[in-house]
Amino acid sequence: MNSLSYLNHQFEQFPEPELALTDPNGLLAIGGDLQPARLLHAYYEGIFPWFNLDDPILWWSPDPRAVFVPGSMKASRSLIKYLKKQTWTYSINQAFEAVIKGCAQPRVAQDGTWITTEIQQAYLTLHHQGKVHSVEIWDNGALIGGLYGVAIGQVFCGESMFHTQTNVSKAAMLMLHQHLLRNGFKLIDAQVMNPHLASLGATALKRKDFINLLKRFRDGDVSVNTWLPNEVYIEL
Repeated sequence: MNSLSYLNHQFEQFPEPELALTDPNGLLAIGGDLQPARLLHAYYEGIFPWFNLDDPILWWSPDPRAVFVPGSMKASRSLIKYLKKQTWTYSINQAFEAVIKGCAQPRVAQDGTWITTEIQQAYLTLHHQGKVHSVEIWDNGALIGGLYGVAIGQVFCGESMFHTQTNVSKAAMLMLHQHLLRNGFKLIDAQVMNPHLASLGATALKRKDFINLLKRFRDGDVSVNTWLPNEVYIEL
């Protein structure tokens, strides 16, 4: 029977993801905190936080789940042609705090942001612990876009992205795919399917299938150099 669990501030196990509500889709638990151990445990089990500024902490595991297989994203000819004309440069973990602040900016037609100061501080702490990472895109030294997410073994759990120029978000996704493929990752969790993700080649998996893949790859090893702050390249 699907039910909603309430967490306290003591570290405890999350309920099984299949117990999540169907309406709203994937809501599993309320409460708890955003301490590093709880956050990492959540991602390890296929659960993530999402809540608005005045909400309690809400924990989700939706069904279906949007995923990419590293290397599966195929750039269109028009995108490749566009990117070849740019002088953009790409990097890993060189401006994490600026990226998450960029992601926190309200979108058009939105009143606020779910990436609150509390969320930013929690993921910044995990970044300093080597668990959360950013991708950056630069135009003549100015940050024009990027994304961040959580690395769990051979699984990368994408959280949010931002852009200030056309096609920057697509370029960030393409570069991320290539970088993860080169470094032994097997799965990218994109959480909830939407038209933008679908246009990039995301697949909708049943939650149970996603959890099975997560369990298969979450303890896998990747290159120790994967997340060293550095410039990276994109193959076009």
